[in-house]
Amino acid sequence: MLKKRLLWTAVILLAVAGAVTGHIDKASEEQAESALGNALVTFAVARTLNGVISVAQGTEVALEPGGVGVVLSVGEILDPVNDLIERFSTVMLIAASSLGLQALLLNITSWWGVTAFLFAAAAGFLIVIWAPRSVAATYAGPALRVLLILLFVRFAVPVLIVGTTVISDAFLAPEQEAATAILRNTTANIERINDETRATSADEQSLMDRLGEMIDESLASMQVGDRLQELKESASNAAEHIVSLIAIFVLQTILLPLLFLWLFIEGLKGVASRSPKLFQAGSGDR
Repeated sequence: MLKKRLLWTAVILLAVAGAVTGHIDKASEEQAESALGNALVTFAVARTLNGVISVAQGTEVALEPGGVGVVLSVGEILDPVNDLIERFSTVMLIAASSLGLQALLLNITSWWGVTAFLFAAAAGFLIVIWAPRSVAATYAGPALRVLLILLFVRFAVPVLIVGTTVISDAFLAPEQEAATAILRNTTANIERINDETRATSADEQSLMDRLGEMIDESLASMQVGDRLQELKESASNAAEHIVSLIAIFVLQTILLPLLFLWLFIEGLKGVASRSPKLFQAGSGDR
């Protein structure tokens, strides 16, 4: 029984020290701000791509190689990606809201009043478990449950933020950075291809005024076709990585926080359910 009391005392003192010093809160706040900043950067990159696509969608390339009229619409190629970006924008709004909510809750739970209540509950619990056997057997369970509730209120948000950050940094961050970089490259490629396609189309119109330039017209048509094929490949690549980013942010901002919150709750419930046995069994030393 003495070892159990000493163990509980050490654990509770560490928890109270963590709450009073605020080191856990500071680390959690930095991680939450970093995650929100990364989310906003990724969202900005996606919106930039959306803007470039919107401009490119108004481009139609009219060619008449060999006298046969062909109209190629850039918008038909980019429409699916543009729709996917709209869905991604909705996901990012939810993700940013989740991260902002975590930061807000962190500010609330780190309030000195919550820490004071935790300190009082910890002091009461320690007094109870070091009291005579009859007092500990009667009041240790209720005192522990009150303490666990305050521990949950005080540390639930830091626990889910730290836990999510550890998993994200290890497994999600590299994929997120790679996907974001590819979206940037895709934006630049679409801008370049769109400019080249317009230039080629304009050259084509000038060539059309000169009869006998059929060979040059055909070559220009082939160049535009190659650029449009490259544009199609860039759009397909962007769509693949947008889907990856959707999965990453859903996991990072919704599923992982809920998982760590559930694990924390289950851990506290397990401690609470075993508390009567912990303070009744082996209590004959008092």
